[in-house]
Order: sequence, then structure tokens, then C-alpha cells
Amino acid sequence: MEELLTAVVFDRDGLVPAIAQQHDTGEVLMVAWMNRDAVEETVRTGQVCYWSRSRAALWRKGETSGQIQRLVEFRIDCDGDTLLLLVDQTGVACHTGRRSCFYRAWRDGALETITDVEIAPEALYGDKA
Repeated sequence: MEELLTAVVFDRDGLVPAIAQQHDTGEVLMVAWMNRDAVEETVRTGQVCYWSRSRAALWRKGETSGQIQRLVEFRIDCDGDTLLLLVDQTGVACHTGRRSCFYRAWRDGALETITDVEIAPEALYGDKA
């Protein structure tokens, strides 16, 4: 584990960006942040854990919604300052109820929603939606 943690270059706040990608389709699901504890827990348990900047706490993906990410492979870029997590996503990855957080595209001079909501946020988070 120490070799892995030494290879990761955390920023001055102790964070590193992490891209979650569906392992079998290549679909980019989301981008979040990880700190040292999140990296360690993710690798140790196989369940993806991030650092929530808004809550200033570890965020275990799916702990509230049930939409978990199981780690398939943990990759580090050439500079060590970005992580790529190949995951097996259960359900949706986005808090808006969409499969991916990248559901908008700039097309013909306008921002277009290109992915429909699969699960209402209220169904995932109740009153917290």
C-alpha cells in the first residue's frame, strides 16, 4: 500500500482527482476527489470511497443511495496527479439520477441534455434530494 500512496501526488489540500469509468464499456461516469484515507479504504475494501469537499468527510459511494461502485482496477496517470478508477457501477452514478454525470453536451451553439433521468433523485436520497 505504501508504494501506491507514494506514487499518488496529492495537492496542497491533500486531494487528488479521480475519474470513475465503467470497466466493461469505457463509459465515463463521474469525477470526484480522493484523499489518502479514501485511496486506502478503496483499495483495501474494493468499494469506492471518495472525499466530499462539501461535507469535509469520507463519502462511500452509494452509502445513501445504494448506487455503489465496486473497484475493478486502480490506475494512476503518468504524473501521479490523477486517478482512473475502473469500476462496476450499480445503478446510476450521478446524484441527478442519471447513469453518468456527463449528461450535457454543447451542440449547435446550445447546451443540450443528452441523457434522461433513470431514477428520480427523491427515490435515491429521500428528503436530501
